[in-house]
Amino acid sequence: MAHVLADEERKYWDSWVEHRDPQAGDKLVQLYMPLVHYHVQRIAVSLPKNIHKQELVSLGLIGLYDALEKFDPSRDLKFDTYASFRIRGAILDGLRKEDWLPRSIREKAKKIEETIERLEQRYMRSVTAKEVAAELGMTEEEVYTVANENFFANVLSFQQVVTEEEEETAPLAVRDEKTPSPEEEVIKQELYEKLAEVIEQLSEKEQLVISLFYKEELTFTEIGEILGLSTSRISQLHSKAIFKLRKILEAAL
Repeated sequence: MAHVLADEERKYWDSWVEHRDPQAGDKLVQLYMPLVHYHVQRIAVSLPKNIHKQELVSLGLIGLYDALEKFDPSRDLKFDTYASFRIRGAILDGLRKEDWLPRSIREKAKKIEETIERLEQRYMRSVTAKEVAAELGMTEEEVYTVANENFFANVLSFQQVVTEEEEETAPLAVRDEKTPSPEEEVIKQELYEKLAEVIEQLSEKEQLVISLFYKEELTFTEIGEILGLSTSRISQLHSKAIFKLRKILEAAL
C-alpha cells in the first residue's frame, strides 16, 4: 500500500513539475495538508483565544502553495523539510503583519511586568506568578497566559526575516546581519549558561515538556500521551516553564 502511495505521489510530482497540472497540484496540497495542521497546532498554543486556528490554516496554505511553486525536486532536500520552513514562515509573517495581541492584553502585560519589577525590588528575589496574581487581583493562570502571550508577541517582532536567496540555498538557516564579535560571543555564552541554570530549576515535568515540545517538536497532545497527562495539564506546565524562563529568553532576543 505504501509503495502504491509513493508511486501515486511521484506521478503527481511529475505532472506538477513538468506541466503545472492543477489537478496534480491539488492532490499534492491534500497530501501535505497534515504539515499545515501540525505547524498550526504548535504555533496556536502561544496565541490568545481570539486567534482562530482556521486563520492560521489559511496562512499556512499560502506557505504550502509557495513551497510547491518554488521547490526543486532535483535538489537533495526533502519536500517536507522545505515546505515546513515555508509554512511556518508564512504563518509567522501573517501574524507579524496583524496586531493580533489585543490592547487589553498588552495593558495587562505591562501591569504584570511593572508588578514583577516592583515585587522583585521589594523582596530582592525572583517572584512567582502566584505572588504577582495576588498583588494584581488576578488568577495565577491569567498571569501565565498574559505574560506568555506578550512574550510570544515580542519574539515575533524581533525575529529576523530570511532573505529569498538564503531560503533557496539554506532553507533552515536564519540570516545574521553580521558576524558576531568576540564580545557578543561571550555575552551569548553567558546567556546560554544562565538559561541552563534556570532550566535546571524547573520541575522534572516542566523540563520534560520543554524538551519534548521544542527539541523533539511534539505537540501537547503527543506529550500528554507520553506523560499520561491531559493536554490542558501539559499546556499549564508549558506556561509555567516559559514564565520562569522568559527573562533569560527575552535577553537573548
